[in-house]
Amino acid sequence: MRLAPLAAATSIALLLGLAAPAPLHAQSTGLPDIGSSAGELLTPAEEAEYGAYTLYQLRHYGYVLEDPLIDSWLDSMGHRLAASSDRPEQSFTFFLMRDRQINAFATLGGYVGVNAGTVLAARNEDEVAGVVAHEVSHVTQRHVLRAVERAQKDRIPIMLATLGVILAAQTSAPKDNYGNRQSADAITAAVVGGQALAAQRQINFTRTAESEADRVGIQTLHRAGYNVDGLADFFERMERLHRGNAADAAPSFLQTHPVTTTRISEARDRAERMRHEKPTATLTSQSAISTNPLMPYGLSTGASITTAAPARQFEWARERLRVLTADSAEKAMRESKTLLDDAGAKASDPLRYGYALAQSRAGYPAAADDTLVALAKAHPENLFIGLALAENAWLAKNEPLARKRYEDLMSRHPDDRTVVVSYAQTLNAIGSIDAGKRSQAILRPILASNAEDPLFQKSFGRASELAGDPSRAGEAFAEAAYLNGRAEDALNQLNELLKRDDLSYIQRSRIESRIAQITPEVLEMKRQKIRPQDLPPDSG
Repeated sequence: MRLAPLAAATSIALLLGLAAPAPLHAQSTGLPDIGSSAGELLTPAEEAEYGAYTLYQLRHYGYVLEDPLIDSWLDSMGHRLAASSDRPEQSFTFFLMRDRQINAFATLGGYVGVNAGTVLAARNEDEVAGVVAHEVSHVTQRHVLRAVERAQKDRIPIMLATLGVILAAQTSAPKDNYGNRQSADAITAAVVGGQALAAQRQINFTRTAESEADRVGIQTLHRAGYNVDGLADFFERMERLHRGNAADAAPSFLQTHPVTTTRISEARDRAERMRHEKPTATLTSQSAISTNPLMPYGLSTGASITTAAPARQFEWARERLRVLTADSAEKAMRESKTLLDDAGAKASDPLRYGYALAQSRAGYPAAADDTLVALAKAHPENLFIGLALAENAWLAKNEPLARKRYEDLMSRHPDDRTVVVSYAQTLNAIGSIDAGKRSQAILRPILASNAEDPLFQKSFGRASELAGDPSRAGEAFAEAAYLNGRAEDALNQLNELLKRDDLSYIQRSRIESRIAQITPEVLEMKRQKIRPQDLPPDSG
């Protein structure tokens, strides 16, 4: 059973106390031996539930970036690394935080979050992969669970509480050079580390755990086919950044991942040793990679064990992320234009894409279309461009062209979740019965594999609503509410659905089963005397 959050006022005081690292002399300087009871503290199923609950809370407060294209990019990278780790059987969930502070974190159940600022600060895909591999290693080496073991078990619900202080501190967050608001250090400390679990703060300052995550992470990078210098390169850049801005507070990444010259040197030495070893990869050649959804990304049932080169879409993802995390479309356009002008004749196509995307969203679709059409000719199979073109046609209020462009993408990528969800969102925005039916039709085949995705559920609910299927819409909206951290709202919606007299036997059974699953969680909320008004409105 997932545990409900504590009341906001109580949570603030409790987490601020727990998030502070213990005095150095009180910390363990070594990892538990092989006889550690860490594995007995929580079952794998309980770990997954706590990790999922943390993500639900972060979604509830609006800190998770929900974008199908960015999600697909990070998910592909993350699962490639996970499949190449020393525990490929471990389940992982990767997600992007909107925060432009530089940081990343891991928590129970293989949940790994990466701040948008980390991607924006990186120079290439290998550096981001290095950070993700480091966090994957915290999970595979059970550092998070061992940290929880050092805490009292009855404090886990407290550590899982995402705080009201997050919202209060937002108004005082500093701005960057382009006027985009960045989360203050206090917010980052509350959300992005503890922020998933206060225990993460404990392992961040345990040198042995960090060293092991570096070592294992570099091995994982090597096996996955990334540049083994990726992690050391990122560490070195963060250390230079801090040195060059000594008057400012250290980036959140350095607060939670202290970097020293010794640590950088050790990472370089490990990378050099890895370079002389042949990867013992479990990844296959690109043509042989399995499309079976039950197989982890990059794994195949074939006999080949050659390593496929990672798909390189970092620059496109970074520029899209830059636009999506700006405070406004106007600020995004100003930021992208500055970068484009600074690059001059050396401006890359991803930079041009970013500026066109910002123009489109700022209300200049005609100018954006000219750039995107030219880019599409140079990169005909690039989904970042293809989806931007289709979306731009809709923003230009040209529904026939928008639908034509989306249908063309669907014909070329019929099973691509990114294309399907993006098209469905546009169809739902069109709002006609015909559009709703088409949206429901393209979403339904991937419903089972996206049951835990609130964006998908919300899209399917709206499609069903437009298509004249209110019962199915109600189920999807209730599931979206639950996945966004509002269990009681979901339960109330499901109970209302049961009053309908047009439910089929299968629908009624499905709804009753879901009510039985959610009710214990809501009862736990009531036991802790948490009322709906104690929780902020759903931002989604």
